[in-house]
Amino acid sequence: MTTIETPADEAAARAIQDALRTRVVLDQQGPPPGTGRVTGVDVAYDDERDVVVAAAVVLDAATLTVLDEATAVGRVAFPYVPGLLAFRELPTVLAALESLSADPGLVVCDGYGLAHPRRFGLASHLGVVTGLPTIGVAKNPFTFRYEQPGPRRGDASPLLDHNEEVGRALRTQDAVKPVFVSVGHRVSLDNACAHTLRLAPDYRIPESTRRADTLCRQALRAATA
Repeated sequence: MTTIETPADEAAARAIQDALRTRVVLDQQGPPPGTGRVTGVDVAYDDERDVVVAAAVVLDAATLTVLDEATAVGRVAFPYVPGLLAFRELPTVLAALESLSADPGLVVCDGYGLAHPRRFGLASHLGVVTGLPTIGVAKNPFTFRYEQPGPRRGDASPLLDHNEEVGRALRTQDAVKPVFVSVGHRVSLDNACAHTLRLAPDYRIPESTRRADTLCRQALRAATA
């Protein structure tokens, strides 16, 4: 079973991130879009009850058919601190992934990878501790700047921290707000964007994330009923 260290405080959490980020692999292309399996992971919270639920949904990358799904329920083990969300979410996400009967293939996180102040968001952390190829597809750009991409599906612009490209703003549908794609582990940025477009044929958000979001919300309602 894959486990992660629960830090004692914020300083310890940042030290763990700084140590683990040296293990992120950036020189691999990753699986070709539309091949193998793609797994979406997402989490939902009930902070009053101190409950976190994670869902993992495995899709056939070519057809987007659901092949497997799993949920896990846990306790919130770390306070909410921007930039340190992985320590709240990863233990339960790992439990959901390990409950799958199918190989997850590429994992798509509803969050960030390199587009993170210490270049080690949830997607990168998950990739390093599991060895799986991962990408982050976020709904908002966190603290970084970007120019609006063109209005058509597939248009993109750099997501920048000063002059460093940490991800891309990517238009997944004509005339809708972009999503923000970043590398997690063992996938190139070009390939991460190609996967995101392949996973979003009809909606702004990738099907992997949409289905995981629905499943974890259902599981949270059941866990707190």
